[in-house]
Amino acid sequence: MTLSASETTLVETARAAPMLAQVEAWVAVNSGTGNLAGVGAMAQLLADAFAVLPGELALRDPDPVERVDPGGTLRAIEHGRHLHLAVRPQAPVQMLFTGHMDTVYPADHPFQTARWMDDGSLNAPGGADMKGGLSLMLAALKAVEASPLAARFGYEVVINSDEETGSLSSAALLAKAARGKVAALTYEPALPDGTLAGARGGTGNFAVTVRGRSAHAGRNPEDGRNAIVAAADLALRLDAARRPGLSVNPARIDGGGPNNVVPDLAVLRVNFRPGDSAAIAEAQAALDAAIAAVAAQHDVHIAAHGSFNRPPKPIDPGAQRLFAVVEAAGADLDIPVAWRATGGVCDGNNIAASGVPVVDTMGARGGAIHSADEFLIPDSLPERAALSALTIARIIEKGHP
Repeated sequence: MTLSASETTLVETARAAPMLAQVEAWVAVNSGTGNLAGVGAMAQLLADAFAVLPGELALRDPDPVERVDPGGTLRAIEHGRHLHLAVRPQAPVQMLFTGHMDTVYPADHPFQTARWMDDGSLNAPGGADMKGGLSLMLAALKAVEASPLAARFGYEVVINSDEETGSLSSAALLAKAARGKVAALTYEPALPDGTLAGARGGTGNFAVTVRGRSAHAGRNPEDGRNAIVAAADLALRLDAARRPGLSVNPARIDGGGPNNVVPDLAVLRVNFRPGDSAAIAEAQAALDAAIAAVAAQHDVHIAAHGSFNRPPKPIDPGAQRLFAVVEAAGADLDIPVAWRATGGVCDGNNIAASGVPVVDTMGARGGAIHSADEFLIPDSLPERAALSALTIARIIEKGHP
């Protein structure tokens, strides 16, 4: 299949958008998840940029989120607002487009500015993950809006402020926006060679609070109940639950105190990576069994806080059809499209769990994300904007992937 005249106009419009200038302006704003001032500034920049699209645009308040602090107390965690845009909700073809404005670089991180590399890439905080993706998403939507297909096309855009920490304050907004959509595109970065993420495992994060009893370490240690020892035992038992398809990472133990005091408090933080729904059930059973056994053996009280917040994302028939549309669009644009399974997670996991087929790496090509070496390949901005615009157009024409 070759491009029609209208498709040629569409992709040329998408490619011509001033994406690189946008990205350079956006990466200059620190929007680490916990930097509420920076996230707020980024949200306003995005609201101004996306206001060129029709529909109802709003910055939505985050849902409440609590986290166990190192002292074992549940405390509220503040998040920034989330951008939400709804366009033509009565149109016959409805899609969802998602991204995130937050990065992993806090306000005090040394990586704050962009610089051009000798190979032509842009080393920039959030350049690939995912301010480049946000810019090309907007370019693609603007191109479709300028096409004859726009009247048949309705969509929602959600750009959340907390994806890098699990989307806990935006999960309900994403789930609501996904309802009734024929497909979704999420703008996480593709790999440098353009490879997309296919199937994804899930993830669950837990803080397990262990409360023992303090005592003098020399005079009467037998009267104490050592929370650090109990937490360490718990970590070892959970580590033993690892198997192919279920990764378990006891990541940190907070607690303890002076050497001459039996510690009465510890907080174990553990991450599970289940490959499928059966592994989630297995992980939960392992956690419950380990807590019960350690509580009984060490005579301590244990409470777990957390959830499996990202379900595994298999490639089901709906996802296969959507990938085929992207692949065909890529072929007609001379853009090779391939995908492979990954252990990483993102909002695509949650969208797929809502029953909506999703390709979640439609963003710019780049790499070394979550590090000071993060880079964006600028040539991929017009390339990927064209890929998105053509994919969207063909879904509108068919009414489905």
